[in-house]
Amino acid sequence: MLKSDNVTPRAYKQIDVFTTSPLQGNPLAVILEAEGLDEAQMLALARWTNLSETTFVFKPTHPAADYRVRIFTPEKELPFAGHPTLGTAHALLEAGLVTKQPGVMMQECGVGLVAVNILPEGTLAFAAPEVTLRTLTLEERQQLAADFQPAVMATEILPVVADMGIRWLMVRMPDAQSCLAMTPNQAMIKKMQIDYQVDGVVIYGAYPSGDPADYEIRAFLVEWDKLVEDPVTGSANACLARLLQTNNFPDGGVTAQGYQVRQGTQLHREGRVSVSFIRDEPWIGGQSCTLIDGVLKI
Repeated sequence: MLKSDNVTPRAYKQIDVFTTSPLQGNPLAVILEAEGLDEAQMLALARWTNLSETTFVFKPTHPAADYRVRIFTPEKELPFAGHPTLGTAHALLEAGLVTKQPGVMMQECGVGLVAVNILPEGTLAFAAPEVTLRTLTLEERQQLAADFQPAVMATEILPVVADMGIRWLMVRMPDAQSCLAMTPNQAMIKKMQIDYQVDGVVIYGAYPSGDPADYEIRAFLVEWDKLVEDPVTGSANACLARLLQTNNFPDGGVTAQGYQVRQGTQLHREGRVSVSFIRDEPWIGGQSCTLIDGVLKI
């Protein structure tokens, strides 16, 4: 339990990730000085902030790392997540972190080391961790199609379970408008989480013209018995990048040079994700802005 006596002032920030406009991205709480906090305290703090994720920064244990981060949802710890990676990196740079390698931040987390490139104009991009892609069986696809009705799944890329430390069921829709039009319900998403042993469900569709982006993505999960749509999701975009690469980039105008993603539209957000490929490895990029900069007394 958290106690009110012997409190320690800790630098605290709330970052809006994958946006340059405040209140338009995905919020993240960052405790920059987490030394001394135990797992129960971190989980309690994550429940208190009531955001999708809260991160806790520690001294690194790996000699190549600049810092170590632990990522908590209100329910559990995650070995990796995308928007917490970029938001934490943004907060640390703003706080004056000097990296061991110029232009690169090396994050230590549950999946190991994750590189974050420091790009011009405030953009940060993380190297997508390795992913395991499991294509659903015919029987699973038939059941999934029944669960999705009346929405229709696309057939260009079959549904997969993508495991990147966090596990997503990735389902392609016929186009971006079909993605935006879908209205999932709590029972449907919960069933999929149980049936496929995933943390959440991602649907995505392409914009034929590349305007306002190349893809629209939406991510859903049931958390604390409530259906949640994630405003902007770094790990889901990293999984999609690996999936598109595996399928030889099936959409016109989208190549291994990179592409743009819009997310959060139905939540009245303006999330923007830039995906680029360096030596055939996907990097997931975006900008962030700080909305709260203060001290947490715990």
